[in-house]
Amino acid sequence: MNAINASDLKTQGINAIAMALADTQEVAISVQGKPRFIVMDIEHYQQLREYELEIAAQKANADIAAGRFVTESANDYMNRIIKEYDLPPDYS
Repeated sequence: MNAINASDLKTQGINAIAMALADTQEVAISVQGKPRFIVMDIEHYQQLREYELEIAAQKANADIAAGRFVTESANDYMNRIIKEYDLPPDYS
């Protein structure tokens, strides 16, 4: 993965990022020699978000298939949460 150090980013600005992203999808920004941030173009970010959502949907479907879910009224849900987190009964 390409890296840009913070001082280059200060002097070159967004051009440093644009040039680094020309041949890769992600660029690390290093601060004091250590990678600190990751920069990517919006299309790559959106693709990663889609992957995350797909994985979340697969996990939810697996939970449903395995019976790991609760069907209850909103009032029952609130009472369960209040009890589970030891909240005062009038919490709302």
